[in-house]
Amino acid sequence: MTAAARPAPDKSFVTVGRVVKPHGIRGEFSMRLYADSPSLFDEVDRVFLDMGGRRPKRYTVAKWRMHKGLVLVTLEGVDDRTAAESLRGADVQVRKRDLPPPDEDEVYLHELEGCDVVLPDGAPLGVLTGFIETPQQDTWSITTPEGRELLLPAVPEFVLDIDLDDKRIVVDPPEGLADVCTD
Repeated sequence: MTAAARPAPDKSFVTVGRVVKPHGIRGEFSMRLYADSPSLFDEVDRVFLDMGGRRPKRYTVAKWRMHKGLVLVTLEGVDDRTAAESLRGADVQVRKRDLPPPDEDEVYLHELEGCDVVLPDGAPLGVLTGFIETPQQDTWSITTPEGRELLLPAVPEFVLDIDLDDKRIVVDPPEGLADVCTD
């Protein structure tokens, strides 16, 4: 499974990161990446920056590199620190259609949102409605039929099967976890 992206408000885009701050004086900025690998920018050279409230603006990635756990990005047309500063806090998005296909045993997180989540016996647990990404593991937010939130660590021991065609995920949560939301 890959943590390649969060869904963006416009469903034709996927948010892959967020601009943190300028880096240097030549327009480079640091970005917190939500994707598993920055090599995404080797295959996707066009990004859209969403500043909120406006239509995302298109940019071409001139270059990128890793630095202290963040991705440093230079975009064409962003030539100085002031221009990079104006992008602080922007969501970095790509069009879904521009994403490289995932490996055979991987899926993009945005493809899972809205899937029905069921227990091994087929009993409904809820609907996958969000994600919490941490360095240790992803955690899925599942909304139960009663409207409660269940947080499930998205690890192989608990996620048994993902069927994107049927929009169905089979999970076997740790003992007692599902009971917390049904009591």
